[in-house]
Amino acid sequence: GGPCAVIAPVQVKYGQYLFAVCNLCFIAVCGAEKCLVLCIAALAAEELGSERFHTLIQKRTYANVTELKEAVFDQYSTWRNRFGVLLFLYSVILTKGIANVRNEIEDTAEPLIDPVYGHGSQSLINLLLTGYAVLNVWDGDRECSGMSKLLMHFYIFEIYFQVGGFLKSPKFPIWILGSETHLTVFFAKEMSLVAPESPWEQARRVFQTYDPEDNGFIPDTLLEDVMRALDLVSDPEYVNIMKNKLDPEGLGIILLGKFRQEFFPEQESTIQDSFPVYHHNGLKQSNHNEKVMYVEGTAVIMGFEDPMVRTDDTPVKRCLQTKWPYIELMWNTDRSPSLN
Repeated sequence: GGPCAVIAPVQVKYGQYLFAVCNLCFIAVCGAEKCLVLCIAALAAEELGSERFHTLIQKRTYANVTELKEAVFDQYSTWRNRFGVLLFLYSVILTKGIANVRNEIEDTAEPLIDPVYGHGSQSLINLLLTGYAVLNVWDGDRECSGMSKLLMHFYIFEIYFQVGGFLKSPKFPIWILGSETHLTVFFAKEMSLVAPESPWEQARRVFQTYDPEDNGFIPDTLLEDVMRALDLVSDPEYVNIMKNKLDPEGLGIILLGKFRQEFFPEQESTIQDSFPVYHHNGLKQSNHNEKVMYVEGTAVIMGFEDPMVRTDDTPVKRCLQTKWPYIELMWNTDRSPSLN
């Protein structure tokens, strides 16, 4: 998105604040310079062009967060005007340090904001979410063509490329949903959504990595790999015994339900069966009657073995299925919320 690449991460931070019931936490800028930078502009009431606006920007530095907070609240009216998003963005970049941003961006020729369409890059989104201006969204470090790349861990969903588990597992149940052109915010009050995985939830996630089409089964040739990934006994002789037990008909497949009954029979999911969820899209044209407001609904997390009650098949649901493959959504409005 354009401004939403800045606004959505800020909305997430405000959501964190409401959950934590603590002092407002400004976006952490990792590897930043020793001073905190705030950009302000003495703006007149009349409309200003871009060139005139940039001549009025003033750079102020602060030694600690307390001083910075006081300055932000003193200049509150400035941040609410037409150029408030740009002032905030410039403040973050200068606090991080332009050289530090360039060092973290994979391709220095790639702009943070697309000059044609005005879309914010993934590096910009990661900078605002995590404090690092890296491009990628998978977990940890990964070797790519002999180069080690630092990768981020916070919270975002994407439906166009695979996102690491760290981004999908935040401290608080607030996520950014991404489409080709826009970013929106999805959140819930149910803290069990971000609780540590139970052994069975971990096992189901690992099983599903070997079942990418969500068939609910894997070829029996992959059983040893799944058991080894879960630190279960994986000696070939024992694996063969389990194959015969889990697939007595000799069909050559291992069902997820039977796998669970054998290795995790007493364990339940830590997530509630159903819980309220909320979605916010900041574009007027994407809201009912062009009135921007949160849309409330109910989510149901079902297991593969549960009978499926199919609700909608919208981009929001497909996006969320990258974390919860069997999620169903029922919204309290006549139409489902939009990602765009």
